Amino acid sequence: MRYIEKAVLQFLKEKMCFLGGPRQAGKTTFSLALISPHAKEDHPHYFNWDSPKAQKKLKNEELPSSSCLIIVDEIHKYKNWRNLIKGLYDTNKSRLNFLVTGSSRLDYFRKGGDSLMGRYYYLRLHPFSLLEYNPNPKPADITRLLNFSGFPEPLFKADPNHHRLWQTQRISRVIREDLRDLEKVKDISLIETLAELLPSKVGSPLSIKSLREDLEVDHKTVERWISIFENLYFCFRIAPFGNKKTRTVKKEKKLYLWDWSMVESPGARFENLVASQLLKYCHYLEDTEGHKMELCYVRDVFKREIDFVVTKNKKAIFAVECKKGEGAISEAIKYFKERLPIPHFYQVHLGKKDYQSGNIRVLSFIDFCKELKMP
Repeated sequence: MRYIEKAVLQFLKEKMCFLGGPRQAGKTTFSLALISPHAKEDHPHYFNWDSPKAQKKLKNEELPSSSCLIIVDEIHKYKNWRNLIKGLYDTNKSRLNFLVTGSSRLDYFRKGGDSLMGRYYYLRLHPFSLLEYNPNPKPADITRLLNFSGFPEPLFKADPNHHRLWQTQRISRVIREDLRDLEKVKDISLIETLAELLPSKVGSPLSIKSLREDLEVDHKTVERWISIFENLYFCFRIAPFGNKKTRTVKKEKKLYLWDWSMVESPGARFENLVASQLLKYCHYLEDTEGHKMELCYVRDVFKREIDFVVTKNKKAIFAVECKKGEGAISEAIKYFKERLPIPHFYQVHLGKKDYQSGNIRVLSFIDFCKELKMP
């Protein structure tokens, strides 16, 4: 059972559900399990647009006669997919439930003009996080996540050789298949170079100028390519949070990867793991409860920084600083807690210490996830 199952089943009673998220996060496996625990891709209620037979049945509206759940996968590859889905739903919604799944491209098209507005709920399926992987986690579970990512296949196999092969294939498919479906990009080799550069940029304000110089292209091109990577769920960026009184930076965003296991630096990899957990927390509340969530960071012109700030409906609810070790409370937390309207501060580490100092809580990553009841 994945963390969004209850929400999906509830939403399907009202409208269609669109399920997006990164390639190989487990969308198809999750969807088939809603039909039956043992359902496979050849189930008659599963329609994958890559199959000519499925295309014909969908276009001819050859759907099951009994009430059931219909799963439509990869249909966004069809030019007029919106009208097709709209017609299928409008003529069958009294007896059929529709779950439309796809990779990042589904979300990409959703952000454009939307003729399906009001007919569906949109949810994002993230890779496994700590408590979803093991509700009663141990430090070894964190190590496994750090080493093999939260993507189901490498995480459950936990084999270094398989992980390397899987990672190479995933990057290639994202760039050479998904990207070409989204955009007309000629410089595939340069985009592959950009993908190789980004893991070393994790955790620091991202300099587009530096990347532009490395790739020898203009600023707008690099910005566009990174935006494409965001649409493809390869990476995500977070904006700065603050006010004039603290002289915080306003424009520089920080970058993280959906597959944190690509990051070489142990400290940056742990920070990326925490970032991914917090983004999953934000997306879950946004998709299932309708709150406006945002993941940010704090940094001032003197380079004082707190790794993350989570806002809910435009108000900061807590801040998080990541430390691999059980060191003293960050001086940046002490500084910003007096100057920013943030009610709770956490310093999260990989050790065991757990103590409170005013509105600052120092605790392990395991206890932090349990404290916030993260999915």
